[in-house]
Amino acid sequence: VECSPETFEAAGFGEMSQEETCRLCEEIFADHLGGHELMTNAKHIRGSAWINFPRIICHQWGHENVVLLGDAAHTAHFSIGSGTKLALEDAIKLAEVMNRGGVKVGAMGPALAEYQEERQLEVVKIQNAARNSTEWFEHLDRYLDMAPMQFTYTLLTRSQRVSHENLRLRDPAWLAELEKSLADAAFGHPVTEPVPPMFTPFTLRDMTMRNRVVMSPMAMYSAVDGVPDDFHLVHYGARALGGAGLIVTEMTCVSPEGRITPGCTGIWNDAQTEAWRRVTDFVHRTPEARICMQIGHSGAKGSTRLAWEGIDKPLETGNWPLVAPSNVAWSEDNQVPVALTRDAMDAIRDQFVEAAQRAEAAGFDMIELHCGHGYLLSAFISPTQNKRTDEYGGSLENRLRYPLEVFGAMRAAWPSHKPMSVRISAHDWVGEEGVTPDEAVEIARAFKEAGVDLVDVSSGQVTKAEKPVYGRMFQTPFSDQIRNELNVATMAVGNIWEIDHVNSILAAGRADLCAMGRPHQMDPNW
Repeated sequence: VECSPETFEAAGFGEMSQEETCRLCEEIFADHLGGHELMTNAKHIRGSAWINFPRIICHQWGHENVVLLGDAAHTAHFSIGSGTKLALEDAIKLAEVMNRGGVKVGAMGPALAEYQEERQLEVVKIQNAARNSTEWFEHLDRYLDMAPMQFTYTLLTRSQRVSHENLRLRDPAWLAELEKSLADAAFGHPVTEPVPPMFTPFTLRDMTMRNRVVMSPMAMYSAVDGVPDDFHLVHYGARALGGAGLIVTEMTCVSPEGRITPGCTGIWNDAQTEAWRRVTDFVHRTPEARICMQIGHSGAKGSTRLAWEGIDKPLETGNWPLVAPSNVAWSEDNQVPVALTRDAMDAIRDQFVEAAQRAEAAGFDMIELHCGHGYLLSAFISPTQNKRTDEYGGSLENRLRYPLEVFGAMRAAWPSHKPMSVRISAHDWVGEEGVTPDEAVEIARAFKEAGVDLVDVSSGQVTKAEKPVYGRMFQTPFSDQIRNELNVATMAVGNIWEIDHVNSILAAGRADLCAMGRPHQMDPNW
């Protein structure tokens, strides 16, 4: 039996023996037991049987003639049924290395090192899947409003190891029925045949995308004085022809001083606006292709070299002064920024508003405000970068004050029939010292209340102290949490590269859109 901490406290389970727990659960589930009793295998034990499941990672599996395997070396949550599997696979590998010719008692070090090295990697994969499964069961209430078939789908795919096509192998008729029901809802009328989730349309305000695949913003460092040229026309135009439902530009900067590098695109003058208009006109020649401008300011991460000359390295000559919420340098190599005054904040806010107006003149269908990855507005949100003691620092409410002010001013200047999104870093990857996924829900809630149409959920790149845990679709759980706790549209990003990934994420309701960068770099027709 699993329950939330609130239920645990209200029922008084913590003070009950296992036998008492059994009898109360017998009453709770009487309608399902059909008169049968619940049994416990530990009637003689006084004290609670309840635990918060411990994830154990042992860094050394052997000492002299003692070797650990199974739960002694590692645990994975019981909801994926992997304990016995892991223990048996450990035993098989251990037997293999111990029974090789030449392995002698007292000289087993290399064999045991091979055993641990190989098995540890496989265990990490299972533990990561189990962590996703644990999250699902511990936050079941997020999904209770889903239609029964989608609820079942998200249960079956909760660990991200069972995918869309795995389910098609197991029960093609059931999956076809799910695809049809999702397509009925997306198209607004019954469809005659199942449609893969990635090929269903999605609407934000008056903008409808032909499918759920987004070309993620990717810095290309190929502009001169912020002006996009033929490179950008080909880069964005090819992906529109290739079929992406939405093209998102690289972070386009609101001022020369707001650029990351001298090669970054801008939107602060007429030449840039006209050049972007050429790009959007070409994109719109492809039926139903849509294009969004991501707008941002580099903050303390600016005045650096082109990526291939040294990522985050200061310019060798021609550096411009940097500003940030506080005088916190991005790294020891980067210059210390000047903490923004209120007058300077007003000026930058107005630059963002002008950028939104120019994006409209340039023909964009949508704009996105970049509040992630440690750039200026992200630095206000993260306590790792924001050390202010005024009304713009300290509490999350204060740290959000300026980003929300900028968003509100842009939203007022952007046409009401066109959508606007925000990109956030949902995890600073530094524990409680930075933004956590739970705090990211509150960040998204604030933007939702301010009128955002879509939350683009990324993570990290906010502090050099980060220790991210990578893996396929590793940021999708953050999108899942925000979408299903707040009922707001989200876009998932990060290590999504297969058709199966996209369909799995969308069908499970973990996001409404999937953004991919590197797959679109490698194949414009992905």
